[in-house]
Amino acid sequence: MDKKFIPFADFKPMHDEIRPELNMAYHRVLDNSSFIQGEECQQFEQEFAAYCQTKYCVGVASGLDAIYLILKALGISTGDEVLVPSNTFIATALAVSYTGAQPVFVEPEIETYNIDVNRIEENISPKTKAIIAVHLQGRPANMDAIHKIAKKYKLYLIEDAAQAHGASYKGKKAGSLSDAAAFSFYPGKNLGALGDGGAVTTGDKGLADKIRILGNYGSDYKYHHIYQGANSRLDEMQAAFLRVKLRYLNKWNQERKKIAKRYLQEIKNPLIHLPLPDSEEYSHVYHVFVIRCKWRDELEAYLKKNGVYTVKHYPIPIHLQSAYANLQLTNGSLPIAEEISNTVLSLPMYYGISKDNIDTVIRLVNGFHINQCS
Repeated sequence: MDKKFIPFADFKPMHDEIRPELNMAYHRVLDNSSFIQGEECQQFEQEFAAYCQTKYCVGVASGLDAIYLILKALGISTGDEVLVPSNTFIATALAVSYTGAQPVFVEPEIETYNIDVNRIEENISPKTKAIIAVHLQGRPANMDAIHKIAKKYKLYLIEDAAQAHGASYKGKKAGSLSDAAAFSFYPGKNLGALGDGGAVTTGDKGLADKIRILGNYGSDYKYHHIYQGANSRLDEMQAAFLRVKLRYLNKWNQERKKIAKRYLQEIKNPLIHLPLPDSEEYSHVYHVFVIRCKWRDELEAYLKKNGVYTVKHYPIPIHLQSAYANLQLTNGSLPIAEEISNTVLSLPMYYGISKDNIDTVIRLVNGFHINQCS
């Protein structure tokens, strides 16, 4: 048995390299004694908007809040429907539900895991108001085709870019490809805070202003409330840390691409289905590296036994979660999402993983065989 322990993710190599800068950022905020809606957040918003090739950025408390506040600002409410991929993290659907609208699930492409553009129109009804395109796992969705449909039916188009910091589609960055985009800065993201955080990017000043007000108790200035808003703001400490980490994001993403390239070139096992490679048109940032295997659970156990830790994203699809029992979607109703949930496994993928550890993962995956599935 291989005695080496290889985690699914490890933040230490990343943070060790920039620890002095993170410490400086911490002390800068502490010394300024400004912790909410201060200079650090304002500067980060400008820097992240520029990075995403868009005009405006609004810091919020989480990626879920980012989607919710976009929908709320666009006027999505009770009686409306919003199209979302059937294969995504539950936050995408929850944000829709929080507005009073209903999520309508559209099956993904099995090879890209993103929303299947050929299935969108059949799910549009007179109640449909928006499409949320999720750039799942760090690979952009087919935005030109989705734009065309959104324009045809006069629908809002929103990016869920929570896993796609730095990804690009035909040379344009995720976050600049829609009416508005939602980002999460959960610590495990390619650009992660040291706690929760999120942001909205958009080219629409009016929309950005409204989202900012909605996230500040509906207040445009102190004790003046024009909407029934929420408390959702990116705090100064997290903004300061994110400003440091943003400067290294391209470097970290390039490292992820190199790791993915090795996996793609060197994993050669007929039982393993590999993801599509990075390309100039779809610049993938590999938030996670996802393989498929009919014997996924056995593969997971085999790798764990040999010291390699993996994650199943997401083992129960949204429509089969108890939280969405009200939709009355039974097993078999969304077969592609269900197949993905039953077969995908994410391999270790993080900045700083050693060459030896990558070698070990590849060797073990290649050594998995059918006899281990009995």
